[in-house]
Amino acid sequence: MNQQDFLLHRIEILEFHQRLLIKLLSHPNYDFYRLVIEMGISEQEVNHFCHVCDELNVKLAEQKAEGFVHFHPLLNQLSASLPIKLKMEEVVKACLKQKMFEPLFEVLQKYL
Repeated sequence: MNQQDFLLHRIEILEFHQRLLIKLLSHPNYDFYRLVIEMGISEQEVNHFCHVCDELNVKLAEQKAEGFVHFHPLLNQLSASLPIKLKMEEVVKACLKQKMFEPLFEVLQKYL
């Protein structure tokens, strides 16, 4: 990555974080957004994370309907796709506080 590409990437991250900060002003309980900003996570990483969470929410519903009672594999799948800078425990707490993907994270917090 050359210097210009690096600077453009940094500007994109800063613009994304600025949009999240504006949301945080009116919703101080948005802990996931705060975590994203503090750890310097990009918009692409957040979008990928949310996409994985959507898929896992669907899997969770399917598995519950089939009578599954152990969901540890879902935690493993999420852990594998989590940005390196984030810790699972912090993400679960932050998402629950922000009310993101609640069914999924309510189940996953039992495995931490």
